[in-house]
Amino acid sequence: MDTSLILQQLTHLFHEELKENLVGVYLHGSLAMGCFNPKKSDIDLLVIVKDKLDVATKKRIARKLVGIDRALLNEGGIELSIVLETYVTDFIYPTPFELHYSKLYRETYKVDEDYVCEGMEDPDLAAHIFVTYHRGVTLYGKPIRETFRPIDRQYYVRSIMYDLEDTVNGIIHSPVYYVLNLCRAWYFLKEGAVVSKQEGGEWAKNKLPKKYQAIVQQCLDDYHGQTDHFRVPPKQLIEFARFMLKKINTLVEK
Repeated sequence: MDTSLILQQLTHLFHEELKENLVGVYLHGSLAMGCFNPKKSDIDLLVIVKDKLDVATKKRIARKLVGIDRALLNEGGIELSIVLETYVTDFIYPTPFELHYSKLYRETYKVDEDYVCEGMEDPDLAAHIFVTYHRGVTLYGKPIRETFRPIDRQYYVRSIMYDLEDTVNGIIHSPVYYVLNLCRAWYFLKEGAVVSKQEGGEWAKNKLPKKYQAIVQQCLDDYHGQTDHFRVPPKQLIEFARFMLKKINTLVEK
């Protein structure tokens, strides 16, 4: 998959539709951090605009995103939010968005041409903005440090904890995501490092008890596409989740 071409297509889409309203297009997540897996990772973007979008513009953007997404080979597809500039210069939590597109809403966008995920607040955006500020890449527009202001650590922590709320149940169905996400959260709370899931797993696997190191390694192997068979029993995954959540909660409460 030619990620450079896809990023060019996405950037052109927003430049074409938003024109002078566009502040910038910013890449974050695994692709920005150099650990993108074409089969599993999603392409993470933040699009910043000066003024609110009308419904017709949102629908056109959504239709074009569906067209680009159809051609992608990665399971995660595209995940992006369009956010007003005022909310990244004068941050509020949870952060409102103009439009959101992701794997979760992909099918709805495909079958309903009038559908737009819009006008809501997303606690996850605190993490996306925080990561973009520290590890993001400017694809178009104003440089990151001229567009975004550093946000208080507490909001990133709240966003992390929101994302971990369903870990004990979710880890059985999406073990790689939750195991590596727990590692990433622990790394940040322990060392202050803003990292990808892969980087979090690589760091944590050597600092965990031996019985958990193998779980993290299996998840890293699966994330890298080096194995087709994930073989950790659900009971062990739940035990790992509870162990990690206890460590994470202890650090949060300090």
